[in-house]
Amino acid sequence: MAKKQKAEVAAEEPVMVAPLKKDVRPQFEDKLYELTIGETPITYVLKTRGLLWFDKNVGYEREIKYCQNQKTIFKDEMKGPERLSHVIFRDGMLFVPKEQQTLQTFLAHHPHNGIKFKENNPVKIAEDDIDYLNLEIEALLLAQNTEIDQAEAILRSELGNKVSKMTSKELKRDLLLFARQNPRLFLELATDENISVRNIGIKAVEMGIIKLSPDQRTFLWGTNDRKLITVPFDENPYSALAAYFKTDDGIEVFQTVEKKLK
Repeated sequence: MAKKQKAEVAAEEPVMVAPLKKDVRPQFEDKLYELTIGETPITYVLKTRGLLWFDKNVGYEREIKYCQNQKTIFKDEMKGPERLSHVIFRDGMLFVPKEQQTLQTFLAHHPHNGIKFKENNPVKIAEDDIDYLNLEIEALLLAQNTEIDQAEAILRSELGNKVSKMTSKELKRDLLLFARQNPRLFLELATDENISVRNIGIKAVEMGIIKLSPDQRTFLWGTNDRKLITVPFDENPYSALAAYFKTDDGIEVFQTVEKKLK
């Protein structure tokens, strides 16, 4: 009797039902491609044969070509006649509907993808735009809070000696413009710890406190022509001077130069 009750209890336990699997079928979509060669000719014919693509799965290059009557782009997988097809950009654009998966695959593997043409992806473009705008905001905020001496140092790398004749308002204006037009480069210069030291070195040469030889290979004291450093081969002289200012011997020279510039 006890065995019967145990069997009945077991029978009443809930049956676990496996969850339905999600639809994992590939999503096909229309795609638009555009030329990136700096011009938009009426027609541009993309090369469709004699192309190689490195297949990481097999470890060697495979020939690809676009044949409209084939279901693959790999020559070693093609069967029967190979009817080569043209791929033509018109006014710099090429629309490929979702039904033409072989052509979309061919364009994705084409060696000129990203060089002479690219997929016009609105989502990717929006993401890139957001990244750039955030970078621009960061650069403008930093430029707005930059001290005049630092602004001069940053702009000198772009404008040269012209900054010596600019007023503080002109420096501030041009710094903001620079940050807006090239935020990435501005941020690189603004966070370069050597930029201010380089600027002091350049100003010292402009005022004759330090001399730079005509061949730009040697820095000397302006008063007695005592040699300070020899610029290493193939290095920017002011970068070399900034590095020298940070050495044990150069720190005293740097402090003297700073005093004379005030």
